Amino acid sequence: MYCFFKTLFDYIFSIILLFLLSPIIFFCSLLIFFDLGAPIFFKQKRGGLDGEPFDIIKFRTMNNHGDLNPSKINDEKRTTKLGAILRKFSLDELPTLINIIKGEMSFVGPRPLLYEYKKHYNDNQKKRFLVKPGITGWAQVNGRNELSWEEKFNLDNWYIKNQTLLLDFKIILMTVKKIFLNTDVDFDKSKDDIKFRGKNENNKS
Repeated sequence: MYCFFKTLFDYIFSIILLFLLSPIIFFCSLLIFFDLGAPIFFKQKRGGLDGEPFDIIKFRTMNNHGDLNPSKINDEKRTTKLGAILRKFSLDELPTLINIIKGEMSFVGPRPLLYEYKKHYNDNQKKRFLVKPGITGWAQVNGRNELSWEEKFNLDNWYIKNQTLLLDFKIILMTVKKIFLNTDVDFDKSKDDIKFRGKNENNKS
């Protein structure tokens, strides 16, 4: 019953939001085009339900100049002033509503990580594939960029074990609050590398 109502909510509410926010999405698209040029959207292969890959859709916030190797320093240098604003207010996530409508994501769930990380997961970390990934999740409202990889996985697994509609609405409200207060939306400040390499104490690989 929970899964049915969650899927129904995701589908209906994402369509409503996409319609209501279409002027903002169009305006952001124009700004990005004049700031970065084409493409306007950023697509990347992520791991979804049952470990199946899908292309997440977000607004592009970085240029293609300089060192393209993903790292905290390089990503911050490549992010434009407009991109930083979009990230600050989570506007770069608006196109992800399309992923929800397509059934690839939910509003709430573990954040979808790079599909290439799948080979590094141990059995406990693979539990994230039991549910659809979300735009926001329990880890995002409890530290987000301040957390280590191990802490993020532990919080995601806690959500998977305790998920309810009430908890989902609580996470959504906490997310909205964090966006308006501009907390936990900056670049990753944890001590872990930006890329997950399976080198934590819970990983046996």
